[in-house]
Amino acid sequence: MSELILHHYPTSLFSEKARLMLGFKGLSWRSVIIPSIMPKPDVTALTGGYRKTPVLQVGADIYCDTALIAHRLEAEKTSPTFYPEGQEFTSASLANWADSVLFLHAVSLVFQPASLAVRFAKVPPEAVKAFVADRATLFDGGNATRVPLELAQHQWPTLMNRLETQLERNGDFLLGVPSIADFSVAHTLWFLKQTPVTAPLVDDYPAVLAWYQRVLGFGHGAASELSSADAVEIARKAQPAALPQQAFVDPNGFEAGQQVSVSAVDYGVDRVQGELVFNGREEMILRREDERAGIVHVHFPRYGFRIEKA
Repeated sequence: MSELILHHYPTSLFSEKARLMLGFKGLSWRSVIIPSIMPKPDVTALTGGYRKTPVLQVGADIYCDTALIAHRLEAEKTSPTFYPEGQEFTSASLANWADSVLFLHAVSLVFQPASLAVRFAKVPPEAVKAFVADRATLFDGGNATRVPLELAQHQWPTLMNRLETQLERNGDFLLGVPSIADFSVAHTLWFLKQTPVTAPLVDDYPAVLAWYQRVLGFGHGAASELSSADAVEIARKAQPAALPQQAFVDPNGFEAGQQVSVSAVDYGVDRVQGELVFNGREEMILRREDERAGIVHVHFPRYGFRIEKA
């Protein structure tokens, strides 16, 4: 069986979500540290241009977006589950809310001038300039919009009060038992906890803070380092896994064998082109051939991503 390889960087909040998911599952994995800004040549060799972080690699199969990464980790180890029986829809829906609404508010709060001054206090000016330039176009072409700081500050107490009430009613976790919702909310709050400017936005809510510490207690599993070049070589030497045995007729007429492009709909909407080899209820798979990585299958969630003719 191929190793789980996570392409990530330490300060990425969605990477923290993936690391916590690996910890919850008690999995061993290889850690590939990637650049926080474009270009990312080794990642691009695997994904074809997907710019978001993290990415999960299993041999020659590349999984984009933490929602789909969660499904892949669930297939790797079914227990403990991210989707408690009878609460599959609720857990996935709450996770989606956290990864969109809560995330966009947190980004606005974290990137306010006072917080940025602390985060980048020890970073060389040229690196700060490059980071700001990279993120300046992140929302171009997507349907997600930046939340103005004043509005984020105004609405934040309501969002946190709802989480506080949920935890006061349900106990140790958002749905009573751990689920994908806990990791989607926790990584967003982890982002805020990184500086003393924004940490009180979590610390001022006792039930949320106690829950947050429980979720972080799952840890990150057992990680060992791997170079990005070695990860590309692993993909080159591997064969993609067999396609899922699921028949599905696309309502827009896309068929296996077509050349298509897939992109996120919210932000970071860079297109990835390839041959559509699978189009199921939850995921789409593109076959790509790269001169360095060889033949790879790049997996995308169906929800939150668009597919178009290449």
